[in-house]
Amino acid sequence: MQVHHPKLDAAVQEKILTVTRCGLTAREASGFFRTAIGLYYLAGLMTKEQLDFKALDKAFNRFIYRTIGPGHSTTSILQFMSGSKVVEVLESPRFMRAMADYFPEVPVDSIPFLLGLNLGVAKDISKIDARGPVADWLEKQRQLREGEA
Repeated sequence: MQVHHPKLDAAVQEKILTVTRCGLTAREASGFFRTAIGLYYLAGLMTKEQLDFKALDKAFNRFIYRTIGPGHSTTSILQFMSGSKVVEVLESPRFMRAMADYFPEVPVDSIPFLLGLNLGVAKDISKIDARGPVADWLEKQRQLREGEA
């Protein structure tokens, strides 16, 4: 069976860094980086191919470490993606515009699905309650899509 993993080549890394640079402060840029790479990681999981998680995480962890420093990993990125700070990023028109303009590998309209996937996995692994800011944001997006808001 073919083992698949999302390409984290130089071109993709540069796109993630371009989105990161759209943040106006160090905190905002860090949030943009974490969200962009987390969304790309999650989008790459959407395949019928068998994934080589060891190779996948090694590549992502190396890039994350080089970009934002020690103590950060794919795991910490995915944890960030299920917390309140990701909502701040997602509510930034500048972030959404940067994703649309510079990172077409992650279509903006796929973001709610990817966040829901991450929240579901986090709930299954940690047995935590999935309610909170991200679930509230997802519900708001659903209402907007369905014209309820």
